[in-house]
Amino acid sequence: MLSRAFCLGFFLIGSLTLLLYFAPLGVVAAQQENSSTGNKGQFPYKKTVDFDHFATGKIPEGFSPVLSGAGKEVTWEVRQEPGARSGTKVLAQTSIDEVNYRFPLLLYDELTAKNVEVAVQFKTISGKIDQAAGIVVRFQDEAHYYVVRVNTLEGDVRLFKMVDGERKPIAGKSVEVLPGEWYTLKLNVQDTHFEIFFNDQPLFEADDETYQKAGKIGLSTKSDAVAIFDDLQIASLDMR
Repeated sequence: MLSRAFCLGFFLIGSLTLLLYFAPLGVVAAQQENSSTGNKGQFPYKKTVDFDHFATGKIPEGFSPVLSGAGKEVTWEVRQEPGARSGTKVLAQTSIDEVNYRFPLLLYDELTAKNVEVAVQFKTISGKIDQAAGIVVRFQDEAHYYVVRVNTLEGDVRLFKMVDGERKPIAGKSVEVLPGEWYTLKLNVQDTHFEIFFNDQPLFEADDETYQKAGKIGLSTKSDAVAIFDDLQIASLDMR
């Protein structure tokens, strides 16, 4: 019959062996959990496009023009601009067509994402019907997307959704905005929640559940508006 001391020693040795075996696995699991938690809120994709490295007189490489609504074809091009926010070149939408329901878009081809933060510097130049500049997110096709736009003739910033080709308002707020002046517009969308910033200040928030799939991001104008853009900043919480 084994002594009580021998049994106790055997038990302690076995317990220590199990502890030494499973402890590293626990450390690895804890490290993995901490790593996952630490990545929350960080952007796996982040890029700034300043348009200075593109040839003038052309659509910048990596972008595609799209006409939403009616009217003539759109014209987007990189051009020299002495008053550019950075460098000497900007992106310009120069086509003019006095059709109210006309939305020239320029889509960024490199990224398709659901949750994004997009900011851009803009300046409206002219337009009889509209003087607008905006940001497009979750673009599915020409008739289905979100857009937040600034209109210097109406003096406001508004968030819309395009549903089956019909533009529907979601939310908005009046702002003091003038043609020929540089401003900053930023949109942050997380799931169904939208945050809009104007000149780096929070402007308004809204919620909408219409489009919850990933889509393209882009820039927009409206009707006969001529506008220029600079320093497009794109960040996504979605993996590419």
